[in-house]
Amino acid sequence: MKSIEQGQQEHRPIRKTVNFVEALAIVVGVIIGSGIFLKPGIVLNHAGSPWMSLLAWVTGGIITLASALSVAEIASAIPKSGGLYTYLGELYGNTVGFLLGWVQTVISYPASVAALAIAFASYSGYFIPMDGFEQKLLAVAILAFILAMNVVSTKYGGVIQTLATVGKLIPIVGIIGFGLFTGSAPGFSGIHGAATGAGFGVAVLGTLWAYDGWIGVTNMAGEIKNPAKTLPKVISIGVIFVICVYVLVNLAIFQILPYDAIVSSKAPGADAAEALFGGGGGMFITAGIIVSVLGALNGYLMTAARVPQAMGEKGEIPFSALFRKIHPKFQTPANALIFQGTLAVIYIFSGTFDTLTDLLIFVLWIFFTMGVFGVFLLRRNATSPKGQYRVPLFPLTPLVGIVGGVYILGSTIISSPLQSLIGIGITLIGLPIYYYMQRK
Repeated sequence: MKSIEQGQQEHRPIRKTVNFVEALAIVVGVIIGSGIFLKPGIVLNHAGSPWMSLLAWVTGGIITLASALSVAEIASAIPKSGGLYTYLGELYGNTVGFLLGWVQTVISYPASVAALAIAFASYSGYFIPMDGFEQKLLAVAILAFILAMNVVSTKYGGVIQTLATVGKLIPIVGIIGFGLFTGSAPGFSGIHGAATGAGFGVAVLGTLWAYDGWIGVTNMAGEIKNPAKTLPKVISIGVIFVICVYVLVNLAIFQILPYDAIVSSKAPGADAAEALFGGGGGMFITAGIIVSVLGALNGYLMTAARVPQAMGEKGEIPFSALFRKIHPKFQTPANALIFQGTLAVIYIFSGTFDTLTDLLIFVLWIFFTMGVFGVFLLRRNATSPKGQYRVPLFPLTPLVGIVGGVYILGSTIISSPLQSLIGIGITLIGLPIYYYMQRK
């Protein structure tokens, strides 16, 4: 039998080692992946003109910021690990929270980690030629390195996150700094796109995917110093910073390349860098994408493990005692991290990660929209202490976020009705597990 001391050691709370800078790096580093290097041409094509494209990026940013400011109030009132899983459980009931935690733990987070690891290996192929199997081996190797650093110390993960976030901003700053003030490029006068394209709404939808990921920092609430004050600040500052970066990068690309070159390019960021810096530009921006993906990979894995760890604390999943256990020496949720990493490796070799994440888009946005609406339930059910963060311009701000969420849900179910239904089915598979654990 385990001694009382051993049991206390397993349930000891994780130390609060994540500071403001590291939490901000998680927000910025997870949002800025490879999307800003690849999406400008797609958004411009749908928007039809550079000014409408910029408006689409700003609109997507405003919807994201409205959602972020709203969820930040919930994070301030419920500063617990697990993020949205925990918030939904407290505001809507444990069943709703469990269903989100179930899909995040088993599919969403590990599949996203697998996709990012493969992306890292794919972009590395620019410098080191590899076949498909070798790319998978490199993906597993970089995942193993990130996993080991996060198991040994949350601080190591925070350092990697901070360095990767700074590193990914170097090529972005280069494109913005040189691109906006170049005199030899066509500039806006060289962009002759008329009001063609699939529509402004589709363009906004494209930008919203590029803004995704900021909520992951709330999973770390139990390890952030003074989370009730820190979370609202890092979420707000991080999202506003990313909006500014995205707009400036697009302005620079429009200044550097003509319209036809942008909309026909698969990687406008790399083409803009090559136009600015010559043959080394493509290498420069590809290295930036690799660092950017590395930061997103670290951020996703770090935050992903906190969901099964929080579910284990509540005894809601099988092997809860294993998942909630904190490593006695490293003071990290090592078992939860290893579990997420193992699932990601399975998804890497099976090649199913993109299919799985696509199937769950509709379901995850249902939960996310419920999370934004949760600020209304929070205010109805609880009185906020004096001095606690409150979402500005209530109720307008959360309504903007809710409208954005409903728009994504509508667009997704119209474009992919079968995938949406399958995603709901996958989510509901978790119910028998939930009721079994409740009886147990």
